[in-house]
Amino acid sequence: MSTTMMNAATVTPKWVLIDATDLVVGRLAVTVANLLRGKHKPEYTPHCDTGDFVVVVNAEKVQFTGNKWEQKEYQDYSHYAGGQKITPAKEMLAKKPGEILRRAVKRMMPRGPLGYKQLTKLKIYAGNQHPHQAQQPAELKLKG
Repeated sequence: MSTTMMNAATVTPKWVLIDATDLVVGRLAVTVANLLRGKHKPEYTPHCDTGDFVVVVNAEKVQFTGNKWEQKEYQDYSHYAGGQKITPAKEMLAKKPGEILRRAVKRMMPRGPLGYKQLTKLKIYAGNQHPHQAQQPAELKLKG
């Protein structure tokens, strides 16, 4: 008996659809990161992209626990003097609703070329519509 090691030629990624309505951001991000990396599959290989494509709809309806809508801040820095921008979570939801989930998932992915490649398979949409019907994504139900 031998151990099967996956490579780029033997991987067949699937498409998964997740409705983010009333789901907690951190718990949803863990599930999405595991799907992107392929850790839910028995043939998971750490050095190979064995993950699936993930489509998240209704990103504007995600939830935070506790008092995070008022206290959580997102920080951007341009590396110039005075180039720091701090955006509260409520304002981020109004401007870029998908960015809240994208940043949470990005910080759960490994840093490096493989992690950046896996992150490109994440598709986040604020509304209910998405342009990936042709790929026939399988809907994944998560408890909220």
